[in-house]
Amino acid sequence: MAANTTSALRKYWKPALATGAGGTSLIIWFEEIIVLGLDILAVIVLLLLAGPIYLFNHFVFKAATPTLEDKNK
Repeated sequence: MAANTTSALRKYWKPALATGAGGTSLIIWFEEIIVLGLDILAVIVLLLLAGPIYLFNHFVFKAATPTLEDKNK
């Protein structure tokens, strides 16, 4: 199964050339794509790190809450 695929550079070189100085605008496009990817990656990592921190916090403070025996003393 041969697929007829073209690269993004071949597909979008005309709009990039029309919007600016050719190579400069293309580099800015790639920078924006990379920054967007890093933002998405940062949100995913934040979610992955928040889970264990939340669980640790829950178990630490659950052990520190007074029980009925402590309240009746």
